[in-house]
Amino acid sequence: MVISIAFLRFYDERDFSILGIIPDPRIWSNRLTVAALLATLVNFGVEWNRRNRETDRLAREEQRRLEEKQRRVEEEQRRVEEEQRKLEEEQRERARRIEEKEQAARRARVEAERDIAFGTVLIDPSDENREKLRRVLAVIDEYKDNL
Repeated sequence: MVISIAFLRFYDERDFSILGIIPDPRIWSNRLTVAALLATLVNFGVEWNRRNRETDRLAREEQRRLEEKQRRVEEEQRRVEEEQRKLEEEQRERARRIEEKEQAARRARVEAERDIAFGTVLIDPSDENREKLRRVLAVIDEYKDNL
């Protein structure tokens, strides 16, 4: 297009006989200049739009990448919290089992002491043995909720 403009602007019929076919080559040169400017403006607009779309695409891609990273971090955090919760639950369960075992051992010890005191009273019903049985029964009565 630029070559056509220059051809029409700077040459005339004496240089090229083909220019005799075109009426008013300067007017056509001006028209082609305006067309070239319009084409340049359109191209500029198209390139501007393409660049904006590319920038937007890159920004969306970066945003998606950041959101994915944030999602992975949150997922990892939930997983860690879940593991901590499970560990705490296991520790509570372990402590509860230990407490139950200790309570069962205390109960068995008190029951054995009671049975021994009761058996001793049956074998030898002396005041001393009855007093031991009363003390054991008093301890059982006092701590019956904890045994």
